[in-house]
Amino acid sequence: MTVMESIRPLLAILCPLICALLILLFRKRPNVRESCTIIASIILFSIIISMAPIILKGNVIRYHLITICPGIVFSFKVDAFGLIFAITSSFLWILVSLFSIGYMRSLKEHAQTRYYFMFALAIFSAVSIAMSENLITFYLFFETLTLSTYWLVAHHEDEEAFFGGRKYLTYLLISGWCLFAAVALTYALTGTTDFVAGGILTTDTASKSVLMVLFALFALGSMKAAWMPFHAWLPGAMVAPAPVSGLLHAVAVVKAGVFGFVRIVCYVYGIDLMSALGLGIILAVVASFTMIVASFVAIGQDNLKKRLAYSTISQLSYILLGAALLTSYGVTGAMLHIPFHGFMKITLFLCAGIIIVITGKTEISQMAGIGKVLPITMIAFSIGAIGMCGVPPVSGFISKWYLCLGTLQAGQLVLLAVILTSSVLDVIYFFPIIKTVFFERPAQTNPEQIVRKETDHPLYLFMVIPVAITATFSIIFCIFPNTFYIFDLVKMAVRNLFGGM
Repeated sequence: MTVMESIRPLLAILCPLICALLILLFRKRPNVRESCTIIASIILFSIIISMAPIILKGNVIRYHLITICPGIVFSFKVDAFGLIFAITSSFLWILVSLFSIGYMRSLKEHAQTRYYFMFALAIFSAVSIAMSENLITFYLFFETLTLSTYWLVAHHEDEEAFFGGRKYLTYLLISGWCLFAAVALTYALTGTTDFVAGGILTTDTASKSVLMVLFALFALGSMKAAWMPFHAWLPGAMVAPAPVSGLLHAVAVVKAGVFGFVRIVCYVYGIDLMSALGLGIILAVVASFTMIVASFVAIGQDNLKKRLAYSTISQLSYILLGAALLTSYGVTGAMLHIPFHGFMKITLFLCAGIIIVITGKTEISQMAGIGKVLPITMIAFSIGAIGMCGVPPVSGFISKWYLCLGTLQAGQLVLLAVILTSSVLDVIYFFPIIKTVFFERPAQTNPEQIVRKETDHPLYLFMVIPVAITATFSIIFCIFPNTFYIFDLVKMAVRNLFGGM
């Protein structure tokens, strides 16, 4: 593997940062402000996707920022796994930015400049996390992501929003302290914090008890992955606007959590050490518990965004379970589920936003028959829901298929049963929504309501078109999983970890 020095990683992270400054500069000119966001998101995606052919040739792209002292370095390194997360975040930023124009203007939301500014900082942090070469750089931007998203969660500035924001900040700052302790201990034990395929820790690094405590610190430092029982911040954050919910669940925050956890498992501990310490089994138990319990809780939620929130908690643990299997197919499924879940889940949350804007409805029990009012939206929602259940032809089928193969490869039929049970529970809490919106009649039928309201106002198209695109890509990824080089990048990342698939 050849390490190439290049300025591209720096250009990528500067793109949303410069955008954030331009948003402040043009705060009194909304059209220019939003145009800066759209243009920056397109440029960012173009820079990131341009690195894929280089990575697929067996190279790694690196940019050194600053060395504090030996072993404490701020630098960026783009490898196959990091590029998957970066591609997902940057592409979805384009669509969420378009959606935000329709959503924020339709509801005449206040503090729109702050909203776009913080959103750009969140993407800056997410992309920096994806390209971090070591735990030091990763930690810095992991915390920046927490701070930049607080005001997005508390956007409405009412009592409920500030309560949700405080809970969000409390959980994730405590998590940050644990992560800092884990990074410091790792440096003390090894003299380095670099991410290395196969890990930097060994059985000779420290005693088993110390390595177990260190893993517990890393796990607590990964509360952004919303594993139970440290998940309560996520449903509480649903007070945020719908595009922010999409950011939290699909683009940045929770994806950064599971991305970081997979980094720790595969690039700090390594497959062999995880197996030797029995940590894979422990992580699998936590992930399995979260998958099943969160699904049961989701069934009982009438509020659509809260049901989607508990669905996210469950789905994130599919990624943790895939990593915990410590097999090539399991890790393949985990890595694939990061982008595939991102596209499906952002579809669902943006659909929830459209429903709020056009109909004002937030509870599932209120949504009888709205499939006739919002046909494109609810078809897109159905595609995302079907994908979450692992049903073809939506991309969730591909990632869950590999996860199932991973359980067989590991000889863990119990974990296969967990995945299948969780998928059945997905059907139980998603399909009644589809039934309600398409096949139930409203309590009071008003003929004037049965119109294609999605096209009644130009602003609505800013919301409907991105949702149609994310739903379409959710299907495209199933039929052509190498779209945006995703499957080839996953294969390369797994090959570097296991020496072949």
